Amino acid sequence: MLTREDVLAGLPDYLHQILDRHASSHDDAPALHESGQTLSYGQLREAVVRLAKQFESDGIRAGDRVMLVAENSRLLVASLLALSRLNAWSVVVNARLSAGEIDNIRAHCSARRVLYGSATSKDAAGHAERANAVLRMATHLDSYHLGPLNEDCQPEFVENDPSRQVALMIYTTGTTGAPKGVMLTHRNLLYIAHSASLLRQLCSEDRVYAVLPISHVYGLSAVCLASLFAGAALQLEARFDPQELARALRDDGITLMQGVPTLYARLLELADAGQIELYAPKLRFMYAGGSPLDMTLKTAVEQRFGLTLHNGYGLTESSPTISQTRIDAPRSDTSIGLPIPGLDIRLMNNDRSACVAQGEVGELWVRGPNVMKGYYRAPDKTLEVLTTDGWLNTGDLARQDSDGALFIAGRSKELIIRSGFNVYPPEVEAVIAAFPGVVIAAVVGRPVEGNEEVVAFLQVANREAFDTTALKAFLAERLSPYKRPSHIHLLDSLPATASGKILKHQLKAQAEAL
Repeated sequence: MLTREDVLAGLPDYLHQILDRHASSHDDAPALHESGQTLSYGQLREAVVRLAKQFESDGIRAGDRVMLVAENSRLLVASLLALSRLNAWSVVVNARLSAGEIDNIRAHCSARRVLYGSATSKDAAGHAERANAVLRMATHLDSYHLGPLNEDCQPEFVENDPSRQVALMIYTTGTTGAPKGVMLTHRNLLYIAHSASLLRQLCSEDRVYAVLPISHVYGLSAVCLASLFAGAALQLEARFDPQELARALRDDGITLMQGVPTLYARLLELADAGQIELYAPKLRFMYAGGSPLDMTLKTAVEQRFGLTLHNGYGLTESSPTISQTRIDAPRSDTSIGLPIPGLDIRLMNNDRSACVAQGEVGELWVRGPNVMKGYYRAPDKTLEVLTTDGWLNTGDLARQDSDGALFIAGRSKELIIRSGFNVYPPEVEAVIAAFPGVVIAAVVGRPVEGNEEVVAFLQVANREAFDTTALKAFLAERLSPYKRPSHIHLLDSLPATASGKILKHQLKAQAEAL
């Protein structure tokens, strides 16, 4: 059985050193495939060095925060590694976020500069135009746009310890005016990269389909960095296209496919309708994560592909992986598997005074080399979830079987996971409340097959005059598509306690009855 020492053995100190693990004889091996073009490991190494020098000449210093507004691309991968060379922090942002979300994140982290992956993302190009960014060219990479220099940016202190030095930040929210930036260190991310490569038995012969957003920690560390750690090839896709995925599985020698459950559900839906043919002669490993896996979907996927659909669990604050099923021990249930090597777990009772008995449901706490440093510029929020001795409260409820396998029983938070992306109700509620005529808004999740929907309940000043269509247009300008409510319901009043606290469990019951 793998141990913490196994994962720590040979672990590089910094992200960019992931390329130095491979001998020069590996330089001609493919590293990144994108839109019919291939970048070798040698070319990627050269591109990273040149890009780091270009960033330095553009005023980026150690300790600076640099926003990367992009979708999956060679440029995004190289930028992460180039900024690591400078000891700068990458702030990875999905280009599909709204202008308001991006502005709030930029202001909160006081980014020195913003890089826009404009050549491969129309959304990034739109943000670049709004920011009056200037065009830059990069060796072996696509062109990009670079925003103005922020002279007010003060660099953060550079730690000598890679377990303390922040490599990047991923924001868990961005619309309320108080976004939370999760600070992940080099050690955090490399520990998950190595762990994932070992548990998936990745090797240099593998070709990994990478459609999970690298702006999401699942796609970043467990897919992108894990593949580079093993010397495997990544096939980068900016957005999920089931027709293209079916073609790649058939023609490109894809050996690993990882995605959220809705990806698999969509593939089966189109295959059943005769619109695509699912044939994957080289595929050896499938993995679902990012949201709950339904047993019906797991069974259907396994029957179609003739392979086990592995399952796992994690969160941004743990870089992200906490547990996953093992290749050598396939499961016929929807367990999220065993904790990853080197991770301590405990399941606490309601008042957090003791651990629950085996088999009972408790609040899941974890501790290990993958747990975040904290929330940026938010010590109070950090203390709410992270103890001084390193225990992270996931906010989720779980139970553990006698064989050590974990099962998620529910969420103690109100977090909604839609298509693998986190949706935080207060964020959506704040945007809705800004629309004229809204008195109060409450947002809950509604389970659907293999996913969750966002449902909004509103109390408005005048129901007859309220324009729901205008509200939807208002939200479309301010929220990413996955954060927008699928259903909006008007009520005379929202259920509440005497003190005025909204009774969300009643609203959730209404949503589930729809």
